[in-house]
Amino acid sequence: MKMEDYELLLKLNEVGTIRGTAKIILISQPAVTQRLKYIEEYYGQKIFIRTSKKLIPTPSGEIIIGYARKIVESEKELRNTLAQSSAEVQGTLSIACSSLISQRFLPAILGEFTTKFPKVTIDLVTGISEDIRRDHKNYNVCIIRGEKLKESTCIRLFDDPLYIFDIEPFPKDKVKERPLISFKSDDSMHELVDNWLYHHQNEIKPLKMMTVDQIETCKQFMKQGIGMAVLPESVSDSMKEEYSYVPLHLNGKAVTRDTWVCYQEGVRELPQVNQFIEALTHTKFL
Repeated sequence: MKMEDYELLLKLNEVGTIRGTAKIILISQPAVTQRLKYIEEYYGQKIFIRTSKKLIPTPSGEIIIGYARKIVESEKELRNTLAQSSAEVQGTLSIACSSLISQRFLPAILGEFTTKFPKVTIDLVTGISEDIRRDHKNYNVCIIRGEKLKESTCIRLFDDPLYIFDIEPFPKDKVKERPLISFKSDDSMHELVDNWLYHHQNEIKPLKMMTVDQIETCKQFMKQGIGMAVLPESVSDSMKEEYSYVPLHLNGKAVTRDTWVCYQEGVRELPQVNQFIEALTHTKFL
């Protein structure tokens, strides 16, 4: 059995489908099926029962998956221990990152980082900040939006001002009534927007709300004239030059989304973690 086989079992158990797992690990469905068949033959046990909706571990499968988890975790611990004792920066760097940051900024940061430290293995998970908060102790570093993590060391990376955009002007002498498009985010983002709209209901009145999965979809819908959209400066690019917009302000202050890098005490003793945090804190985001 190879380490990749143990990791495959964990991913199959996490995702619940062969198709979904194949998509995430970027290999074909038949290849995943063949590898699973090999593992089951190796142990002489059926590991998963296939239903119409998901894979369900058999009793033997649960034991094998538990063993696989111990093997993978032991491998990570060994790599990190070796990294601490080595002058060369290596080992595993596990990162949980807000989807917006992972799309907009992380590729360039990781590109430079992996070029400088090619022996570091990157374990990256992306998603909305709310989900990352729940599992933050499973990662070396968390990059989140909104409120900082409790019981963690957090460094603010940048403040991201919010704007409301539309292809139609924002009149000063009457209430603007237009649909409002929002994108899937954590509750703190929606609270910021709702609070601002409440204090500006004499100026802007959303006729209806439309929610889409991705921030890029939200931008494109706005550009097609479907409605208004509240977007952070980090993804607005040249939109302020092309579309009507109003900066979100309350009590004379800009409404912003803070972005934080958070980690548990002591984790910076790992050279790969410390170097990555240094790279983040020396990056100019806006």
